[in-house]
Amino acid sequence: MSNPRETYVTPPGTGFLPRETAKHHQNVVVDLAERALRDAGALSMADVDVVCFTKGPGMGAPLCSTAACARTLALTHEKPLVGVNHCVAHIEMGRLVTGVEDPVILYASGGNTQVIAYNERRYRIFGETIDVAVGNMLDRFARVCGLSNDPAPGYNIEQEAKRGTKFIEGPYGVKGMDVTLSGILTFYETYAKEHLGKGDVTVADLCFSMQETVFAMLVEITERAMAHTNAKDVLIVGGVGCNARLQEMMAVMARERGGKLYGLDEHGRMDARFCIDNGAMIAYTGLLQYLNGEVTPLEETGCTQRFRTDEVLVTWRDTKKRPAEGSPSE
Repeated sequence: MSNPRETYVTPPGTGFLPRETAKHHQNVVVDLAERALRDAGALSMADVDVVCFTKGPGMGAPLCSTAACARTLALTHEKPLVGVNHCVAHIEMGRLVTGVEDPVILYASGGNTQVIAYNERRYRIFGETIDVAVGNMLDRFARVCGLSNDPAPGYNIEQEAKRGTKFIEGPYGVKGMDVTLSGILTFYETYAKEHLGKGDVTVADLCFSMQETVFAMLVEITERAMAHTNAKDVLIVGGVGCNARLQEMMAVMARERGGKLYGLDEHGRMDARFCIDNGAMIAYTGLLQYLNGEVTPLEETGCTQRFRTDEVLVTWRDTKKRPAEGSPSE
């Protein structure tokens, strides 16, 4: 019913440090909660049924800050608490806003890179990054190039890439169903330090080259998962899912397989408000859990930086198992 947000933006050339990010959250959380109630038309916390919060994964200090706020609200107003897996929340928000029932999911964000499909009450991880996540890799390269963090470093890399004309071939790190990104980052970082300012390559060229290489890798492992699960539909969630070039490449692959990339419009574009981290996705997923009898006891409301997608028992979906390729349909 409401989805306000406050984004922490760091100066150019710097990253998101847990302590400063947590302090930002602490400074804005009261006003943000009040705005959420007001935007939803709620008169007070008496109109709220349940308080949901992100249990993990993520940076420890910001997670703990918001969990403390959730506990305070719940205890003060005698509301139940539900802890939510951040990754699963991205998936459920994507399914909600696009209407897709059972896609293969590429989850690409600052902290996570996974290819996922649902089976027997779990979101199974078919492939993932072996080292750094794609969003984190892009953020770190933006710092090397001196690009702004406003509104997001990945967004500014995307805009630079549109102006790139020269492709610099780098490593291609697909390892079966997984990807490795640290070597690609090191290659383009080194190339930037050695060649930028000498007239033979631009920041735009490097952003274009890195983006094309990495997105081709993500599309490849997504297609492999689609072939394995006999799926035609695909959904991209997470902040990197806002990237129009990634959407374009994924849509071409899906069409060639006779399928579809699901989004909010006829071009398969996702609304950025629901790709990037947002409160509505936590609230919605927590509500699904709550309506299926899940409540998090107070003593279990701590946070964890490592909370895998496939650890969550998906109580709100049926146990239908996707038929393997070549087998009769159910």
